[in-house]
Parts: sequence; structure tokens; C-alpha cells
Amino acid sequence: MAENLKLARLYLLLLAIATVGRWLLGTFEVPYEKGTATFSIVTMTFYAAIFYGAFTRRWRRFRLWRAAGLGIILGVMSQVVILAATLVSYAVGAHTYFNSPVALEVPGPDVSIGQALLSRVAGLIVNPILTGIASAVGWALGGLLPES
Repeated sequence: MAENLKLARLYLLLLAIATVGRWLLGTFEVPYEKGTATFSIVTMTFYAAIFYGAFTRRWRRFRLWRAAGLGIILGVMSQVVILAATLVSYAVGAHTYFNSPVALEVPGPDVSIGQALLSRVAGLIVNPILTGIASAVGWALGGLLPES
């Protein structure tokens, strides 16, 4: 686990940048549909899982399950950050991309904190599984990388 967290340092920095970016876009009232592609945490995590899977296979000699485990860890970390940012958005009463009805996939202009938490818990379950699969795909593609 410690080695996985050490490998994930660059990803954690990018996760922090993306989180702050999403927060700022929402607080400066950039429309969600226009700004969400700029700092998409889920998309970034998905791509990071693919890259980490490929690189750890070739240059760290990870086996499939270990690479998939790293992808799951990346997915859990991103979803915990999203959940925490959602809770903070509600706690301070800020309108951010983290409590946007579009992001939470809930119809209506106002979303209760209960609905938001339900949506985020679903993401906490589903997204790490998907990033684990993405990391396994990356691991499979890692065989195409050169040895050195």
C-alpha cells in the first residue's frame, strides 16, 4: 500500500489541482456544461488508471491484480475527494460543480444533501470498480511499451 501511495503522488497533485479548479469554476458561476470538461475528476482518474496500469506493468513489473488494485485505489481516492468537496459545498452554502444538479444527476434546481450523498455513495461504489477495470486494460496495453 505504501508503494502504491508513493507512486500516486503525481496523481494526488493533479487531483488537488482539478478539485480546486472545479471549485473555482463553480463559484465564479461558469456554466456547468461549459466548464466541466476542463477539470473532470472522473475522466482524469480513468485516464490515470490506464496510464498507471501500463507503466507499472512495463517498468515496475506489476502483475494484473496489483495494477488493477492501484487503479481501484486511485478511484477510491478521487471519489472520497468528490464526496468531501460535496459535503463542504453544502456546509458553506456555496454553489459549486460538486453540488450541481447536473453533476449529481438529479432533476430539479435544488438538490437536498440526502440526494447528493446518495449519488456520491453510488459513485464511491461504481467508479473504483471502473477504474480497476481501466487499470487492467492499461496493464494489457503496457506490453506494447518498450523495455527501456
